[in-house]
Amino acid sequence: MKVDELRFDSRDGLIPVVVQDVKTREVLMLAYANREALERTLSTGFAHFWSRTRRKLWMKGEESGNTQRVEKILVDCDADALVYLVTPSGPACHTGNRTCFYRSLD
Repeated sequence: MKVDELRFDSRDGLIPVVVQDVKTREVLMLAYANREALERTLSTGFAHFWSRTRRKLWMKGEESGNTQRVEKILVDCDADALVYLVTPSGPACHTGNRTCFYRSLD
């Protein structure tokens, strides 16, 4: 599948990205990518995203050093969501936890 075939949302031009550890398949985080972030991910091999709060492009680990090397990108059946299978170099969460999904809903 090609980038041009993906369905970025019409409002913000974003597509959700579930990030999973390539070895364990543990869900590490959920983020969003625009076309530029996805193209940078493809060209560099490292996960790039669009920050909805900061309104800017960012590479995972650019400040913390906890990068994510993207081994494979999966596309869902509707072409409107992605999974990055990554080799992480450290915790995914800004809190220092390995995954952003470390809490349970009661």
